[in-house]
Amino acid sequence: MKMTLTCDPRDNRILYALRQVEFELLEPHLELTTMSRAEVLFEAHDKLQYIYFPITATASLLCSLEDGTTVEVAMVGSEGVLGVSALMGSDVALTQAIINIPGYCYRASIKSLHGILSRSGGRRAGSLQKLILRYAQTLFIQMAQATACNRRHALEQQLCYWLLSNFDRGRSDSLSMTQESIAYILGVRRESITEVAKRLQEAGIIEYYRGHIKLKSRIKLETAACECYGIMKEELVRLATDLQVKLIADLQVA
Repeated sequence: MKMTLTCDPRDNRILYALRQVEFELLEPHLELTTMSRAEVLFEAHDKLQYIYFPITATASLLCSLEDGTTVEVAMVGSEGVLGVSALMGSDVALTQAIINIPGYCYRASIKSLHGILSRSGGRRAGSLQKLILRYAQTLFIQMAQATACNRRHALEQQLCYWLLSNFDRGRSDSLSMTQESIAYILGVRRESITEVAKRLQEAGIIEYYRGHIKLKSRIKLETAACECYGIMKEELVRLATDLQVKLIADLQVA
């Protein structure tokens, strides 16, 4: 749905780093949308109609199995793009995308994006595609880390990592999420989440009540999380640095 409020598309890091000439081509095609908690943007194997640039919303990318279970393979916030495969030669979604933190996204139709890519010719063409490819590298690293994490780390470590990732992307010390939703995303039983959340609360790390999680001690939460949090935090810093370098280089040659 179209929104009447003002929300800067360049609060998304990919759009922020986009060359001005390409941003001006893309901007008329950007539609501000609101995303609700637990909203499914697309299912695996769906034909993609839009690519999404999160502003304040955060989504999980989930892999689904035949028995109906799911497991998160990546998380996407304002640092990235949802539907990245659409700019990498395929218009089919590779995973399910579900909203964790409600908020705003800008979306653009795949058709309009392909039109912009074909129009942005010249020696310095294709900054959007280059930025998407750089972000895809981060996404692949996150997926590879998720594979190792799900295989080797205890659920308590995984939950701490997951909570930190949501707190960071939401720029908040609180998260509204039911145990059922967390269990669905992490691919475990709800009872397992209940047990772990209780231990974290008893340790003074979080406060949990009625589907609301409040961070009490970030130091303790980071200590309890697996190494994957530090690895992905460093990668996101590298991504932000690379996007900033790309922006500065484009400004210098403009």
